[in-house]
Amino acid sequence: MISRRRALVAIGAGLPALLPSVSLAQQSGVRRVGFLAIRSRSTATNPDAYYDAFLQGMREAGYVEGRNLAIEWRFAEGKYERLPGLAADLVRAKVEVIVTHGTVGTRAAQRTTNSIPIVAAAVGDPVAGGFAASLARPGGNVTGLSTIIAHLAEKQVELLKTMIPALSRVAILMNFDNASHSANLQNARAEAKKTGMTILPVDARTSEAIERGFATMTRDGAEAVIIASDPFYTGQRWQFAALAAKSRLPSMFPYREYVEAGGLMSYGPDAADSFRYAATFVDKILKGAKPADLPFEQPTRYYLAINLKTAKEIGVTVPISLLTRAEDVIE
Repeated sequence: MISRRRALVAIGAGLPALLPSVSLAQQSGVRRVGFLAIRSRSTATNPDAYYDAFLQGMREAGYVEGRNLAIEWRFAEGKYERLPGLAADLVRAKVEVIVTHGTVGTRAAQRTTNSIPIVAAAVGDPVAGGFAASLARPGGNVTGLSTIIAHLAEKQVELLKTMIPALSRVAILMNFDNASHSANLQNARAEAKKTGMTILPVDARTSEAIERGFATMTRDGAEAVIIASDPFYTGQRWQFAALAAKSRLPSMFPYREYVEAGGLMSYGPDAADSFRYAATFVDKILKGAKPADLPFEQPTRYYLAINLKTAKEIGVTVPISLLTRAEDVIE
């Protein structure tokens, strides 16, 4: 597999390419950070670019796990119902900061503590989600990086229509318990209505439900599928790619990692860079900054990735107009 990458930049003008370094001499003992996530930690056989990127960011900021940094890792192993208990576990562990992944994980941490600072490495709309009074001045104990992914559904529908002009029925596989997905659905429907397309929402919260979801969308005549942004879904990206290929459904994803796993196309921010940059928030808080005063930051760049091998396998011809716009083309 050959990947052609154009130059990628940081997710926003305010996000520097290099994180500030910190002299170890400035550290007073070992700092304790909690990490709450729906998926498992990266392994050699199942790498996780997001969580590894956070560790990289911490190293660049001068914190090394096992030396001057202790991370209390808590993983829900794909079971959302475990997140509240794991968040309570981190509070009992007396961590100084809790780093979260996604809306559901951030809400679990927020409901568990209003005193320990929380850094959301990637969350939807923090204002609509009740995590912040405003992006500029959060006002509570939660800050971090907002992907503001809901409005991207409009662009994703548009790109699918460009890929397949005759498209009329598009399924959206989503987690009905994820509050950010409802806004995602509304935006997708608004865009689809402009060209007479129908959007078919499909609920899936487990690996088994994903299997059933693809059977449902095939039965209901879906001609393509959009996968909503969800922390659990990212860990299932190989499953999504395999099911889409088996069903011969053109697929749209939020992040390029899905395309690397065999999905057809993605459009969204660089999520791994968000996790790397989340380390700067942790660093500032460990030095005394209050999350209430640290503005949420947002991506200003979004990337289009296309897998030509997958397109050939499912019989889709990718227009030149899309290939010239793509930052990443996998052949």
